[in-house]
Amino acid sequence: MKLGLVIDLDTCVGCHACAVACKQWNTSGTTGPLSDYEPYGKEPSGVWFNRIRHYEVDEYPHNKTINTPMSCMHCDDAACVTVCPTGASYKREEDGIVLVDQSKCMGCNLCAWACPYGARELDQEQGVMKKCTLCVDRIYDVNLPKEDRQPACVLTCPTSARFFGDFDDPNSEVSTLVRERGGYAMMPEVGYNPVNKYLPPRERPTAPQATKTAETNGSADASTKTQSLLGKWLQKQKSAFDSLGER
Repeated sequence: MKLGLVIDLDTCVGCHACAVACKQWNTSGTTGPLSDYEPYGKEPSGVWFNRIRHYEVDEYPHNKTINTPMSCMHCDDAACVTVCPTGASYKREEDGIVLVDQSKCMGCNLCAWACPYGARELDQEQGVMKKCTLCVDRIYDVNLPKEDRQPACVLTCPTSARFFGDFDDPNSEVSTLVRERGGYAMMPEVGYNPVNKYLPPRERPTAPQATKTAETNGSADASTKTQSLLGKWLQKQKSAFDSLGER
């Protein structure tokens, strides 16, 4: 079994609901609390397992904002596990989840430096490293209904842009989405084989641009000066006001 996430960059709106839900659940979970630094100060900060990056692509008028949630990728060949001098970082054999044993962590930051995704955060108040756990305390909780045994971020997403499942099962939802939508791994060139995958934005049809037509003569009807709906509406309003003046 290889558990992980699929994130649809086409439908993610960058609302940060997944990040907030993650913070809320995990601050009271197995790795909590997640410290906050000056939450009401001028520069509030803290420990977050999920952060959303925003990028602008293409040129106007065909530009688009891509919202990219980033968290632990639970890599098959996780460098954070390899460099850990105490064995605090480890990858579970039964489901592939990468975790941190806080009782062994000495806060040396080596794993954070080894992670190219910026997925690990040192809790400065507790002096230990923390990261996404895929809500391991939730997904195996038999007291929850089966449909609720998913990471908090997946359950919270208002646009259903996040999916959770087993990548070892070729018929699972996550495997099917990656296969049918051309899902890809983030930064595959580093060779860590991240489990989490991203679905690319779909191509949008090019919207026709309103253009003004050339005026043939001075007495040409004003409605032919523009093909835009706004131009026609403005001309209609002008005609109405002109008729009021003639009364």
